[in-house]
Amino acid sequence: MKKLLLILLAVVCSTLSDARPLHVVAAYPYIGDLVDRIGGRNVRVFLLARGDYNPHVIVPRPSFIAHIRNADLLIISGAQLEIGWMPPLLRQANNPAVQPGEPGFLDLSRFVTLIDVPTSVSREHGDVHPEGNPHYYLDPENIPLLARAIKEKLSQLDSYNASYYEGRYNDFTTLWQQRVITWEAKMKKLEHMRVVEYHKNYDYLLRRYKLIIAGTVEPLPGIPPTSKHVEHLEALLATNPARFILQDVYNPDDATRHLSEKLGMRLVVLPHDVGSVKEANGIVALFDEIVRRLTQ
Repeated sequence: MKKLLLILLAVVCSTLSDARPLHVVAAYPYIGDLVDRIGGRNVRVFLLARGDYNPHVIVPRPSFIAHIRNADLLIISGAQLEIGWMPPLLRQANNPAVQPGEPGFLDLSRFVTLIDVPTSVSREHGDVHPEGNPHYYLDPENIPLLARAIKEKLSQLDSYNASYYEGRYNDFTTLWQQRVITWEAKMKKLEHMRVVEYHKNYDYLLRRYKLIIAGTVEPLPGIPPTSKHVEHLEALLATNPARFILQDVYNPDDATRHLSEKLGMRLVVLPHDVGSVKEANGIVALFDEIVRRLTQ
């Protein structure tokens, strides 16, 4: 009898051990929010970047290495958005489970169609991403695809709770599609309007809602604006105006403010990630705030 009780106790302890939450490391806040929405009580998420950071340039910290070393799952945005800072972290963490190609690694860019894929890559073209524009998550139609990829990965790593993840994914996508209808109705009035953006953060968003990209304040991706380029852009916009100038929260706004004041165009500061502005406290709120700022 005593032996049987010991065996039962060992089984219970093993089950409780296996039931611990998955330790998920997410490159960016929008990923972390999606993981929380799908994973619920069965995940613990650690974010590598803050929402108001430049997503291309993240300064690694020792805590990043420790969390990746102990992670069950590492999720990146991909399309080489993290190419400047993630590889050293992976090497130093030395966690075989979360290396590219392993079950504990998820690159979300593999589940969407990227735009602006260059035919050739050269530093002459600026900070061009060889796989295409990496800001795909700002197309609201891509979010359910990312949520599905996360749901399937969590189910793969924790098959016991697969039905739980499925249910939370279904609840989220139902809510999301309701919001998409609202956003489309509000953005309809902006169709075919010309806009200028500082960096090519919002190309997916603008294409989704049929706005025309009239130019970028950066002469090339990742290259700060020169006075010559700003003067050239100013001349173009003087004869063929744009409705908005879009500015992100992390790049300098001197040039966009100059153009806005000189040409009388509305300057709109748009969030690019969860937490980039206080109103964007989740993935739904992020798009709510983007649409509100564009349509107010």
